[in-house]
Amino acid sequence: MEKSLERDLGIFSVLAISIGAMVGSGIFILPALAVDIAGPAVIFAYVLAGVLVLPAALSKSEMATAMPEAGGTYLFIERGMGPLLGTIAGIGTWFSLSFKGALALVGGVPYLLLLFDVPSSVVTPVALVLAALLVLVNLVGAKQTGRLQVGIVAVMLAALVWFVVGGTPSVQSTNYQPFFSGGAGGLLAATGLVFVSYAGVTKIASVAEEVENPDRNIPLGILGSLIFTTFLYTLIVAVMVGVTDRGALAESVTPMALAAEATLGTPGIIAVVVAAVLALVSTANAGVLSSSRYPFAMSRDNLVPPSLSKISDRFGTPSTSITVTGVVLLLLIAFFPILDIAKLASAFQILVFVLVNLAVIAFREGNVEYEPSFTSPLYPWVQLFGAASGAVLLTQMGTVPIVGAVVLVAAGIAWFFVYARGRIDREGAAIDAVRQEVSRNAVERTEETMDSWASDYRVLVALPHDISKTRERSLVRVAADLARGNNGRVTVTRFEEVPDQVALTHASEIESPADIRFERQTAELCEEFDVPVEYGAIVSHDTKHAVVNYADHAEADVLLMEHPDTSLNVRDRLFGSDTDWMLAHATCDVALLDDRGLDEIQTVELLTSEGPYDPTKVAVADAIATQSGADILLNHAADAGDSAARTKTLERYKSEIAQLCSAPVKTGTLVADGGPNHPTETGDILIIGVEDDLSALSTRDDHAVIDHWGDSVLAVQGRSTVTRSRLERALDRWLF
Repeated sequence: MEKSLERDLGIFSVLAISIGAMVGSGIFILPALAVDIAGPAVIFAYVLAGVLVLPAALSKSEMATAMPEAGGTYLFIERGMGPLLGTIAGIGTWFSLSFKGALALVGGVPYLLLLFDVPSSVVTPVALVLAALLVLVNLVGAKQTGRLQVGIVAVMLAALVWFVVGGTPSVQSTNYQPFFSGGAGGLLAATGLVFVSYAGVTKIASVAEEVENPDRNIPLGILGSLIFTTFLYTLIVAVMVGVTDRGALAESVTPMALAAEATLGTPGIIAVVVAAVLALVSTANAGVLSSSRYPFAMSRDNLVPPSLSKISDRFGTPSTSITVTGVVLLLLIAFFPILDIAKLASAFQILVFVLVNLAVIAFREGNVEYEPSFTSPLYPWVQLFGAASGAVLLTQMGTVPIVGAVVLVAAGIAWFFVYARGRIDREGAAIDAVRQEVSRNAVERTEETMDSWASDYRVLVALPHDISKTRERSLVRVAADLARGNNGRVTVTRFEEVPDQVALTHASEIESPADIRFERQTAELCEEFDVPVEYGAIVSHDTKHAVVNYADHAEADVLLMEHPDTSLNVRDRLFGSDTDWMLAHATCDVALLDDRGLDEIQTVELLTSEGPYDPTKVAVADAIATQSGADILLNHAADAGDSAARTKTLERYKSEIAQLCSAPVKTGTLVADGGPNHPTETGDILIIGVEDDLSALSTRDDHAVIDHWGDSVLAVQGRSTVTRSRLERALDRWLF
């Protein structure tokens, strides 16, 4: 039985974890770097960054109430955008949060050096000790972690508020001039740099499975902490810039302490040092807590080894996941240049925020079960703004961070295809949202095609030199059905090919027994069908060119021919047949009839296995069924493991197609069981797409649906489908 995590984090713990995850390096380290880029406008950069984080905060708040489970960002992106992007987000966010935690610990130790006369060589050992203690605390339980976080944040905020209140009287307005010294480019670059100061606002979503009353506490915690922290950041940076020289501030390793010394003296330095140490330890603590839940959640989804989802019997925490995260944290502190790597991870965090905003759109537009108790306002404009602004910020991060983010993405892709792909069969809500859009477009194209058949529909029946009356009758019957309901007409033309050395004028003047037989049997067939029929013969040196040219000259809407049996013709199979050439060069729709008897048509079946129905195929089926008084059966080949969302979308698509038809419509599904598809119900004539199924018509030893059909088959190629790009058609086949 799968164990779940205990819900024991209340609203104060939620706020403390979220605030504690934000108030760290973003305010104690980054202002010195940002003021050198933007000047005093760094104050506005913090405000702008908070505004740009808001869409992701709203999106995560919504998704967290719909899916209050461990995993946070990974969970939302995996469910919304699919396992591949979920794997990338999960692995990348796990590493980036570990990088941030290591940076926070290493960045906090220099503040300690202001109080103790110790060499700088102790920075790494002290950071390692603090990291080990935090890992132990997280192993004990989330409740203990939450209580520790509340205490840390309370003391830290008290010191920061004293800094703001005590430092405000010492602010000098001249320090703000000129305010936009870095220009618009400097402002955007600084915004991209300090953006990561707010990345922790959504960390609480990663422990959503342990939050009491998640429908209320998660949105309140995320949005409340974002508003509070943005306000606090703005005040702190405004005081910091207003009380210190810009050059000295930009060069300081401990900018908060420098500002406190200028306004509050030694007591202020002590208070800031305490706040800095607590804040950075708090950031690292929240990082261990949240980042360890990423491999935990990914393990439950079979994207990483199952041992990472093991929950401790004694403490009720994901002990293996926390331990692995702790080991990574210790290794980063001991051996890696944390500051540089953290900057790379920051770029990845922005990319993840872009995906978070897109995931909400995927959930809302898809057919997956999605019922959030909190919904983001101004949907989808807030999400589109968040995605676009994140993309803009990425361009301001510089080459190295972007390359680093690309490396993390590549690592996630490699892991997915090497380890995870064969262990899962899910798809994201985004796939279904795109599938629905493809479905809507397919319905619109079908409606346009059927409307274009309203009148004067011309059918050209191209016959070989020698054809029996029975075979010709089937072709003329289909042609008559297509033309009759659309006030159209049928042209039956017999094509005869003669050697190049024979003059066409001479050949056309000779009337052979075959010519006489063709005229007699065609005249008899014309009387049988209630539709205008013209007939004649064309002599040429190259039949395939003659057929295509005549169809274009006659302004035919559809070219109807027999489907040739080329199963034993090695040349045609290797290099393509004359029929293949005509399909590629015809300027109208083409239909190929494999006649197995058309005495009575009660059911006209449409079948697709790779994409939506060709619009022309639907129009052909409806015309034949209407004229024959038959039903239409809409079928598609499916796998037994198809998702519920895919099945629902396809059923809706077929229902909309049915509404366009004049004949009665039934629907069905053929499920593959590893071998040939065996339909439980078949039509008297099967309508398929030439592009998808032509090879199955010609290759009798293939295990395909068509090989097991006992009735006539009409393969249709719509010109509108052929003219669509290969990418569009490939997308259709992949989604359907």
